[in-house]
Amino acid sequence: MTSREGFVPAINSSAAAGGFSNHKTYGVKYICASCAATFTLGKSESIRCKECGHRVIYKARTKRMVQFEAR
Repeated sequence: MTSREGFVPAINSSAAAGGFSNHKTYGVKYICASCAATFTLGKSESIRCKECGHRVIYKARTKRMVQFEAR
């Protein structure tokens, strides 16, 4: 089941095979527009900077290469 606004945590191969992962990636990385602090927000957390309380935040760009085919 896939929804447009749904949050799907990343599953790596060691966790899928029954192993445990040392780090949790259950949030999305954001950057504050006021103080430029980088932080992660979970699915149910309020949209507010954890450093200064500013409510304008930007979603951080992914490190993964994204390529589209133009016709």
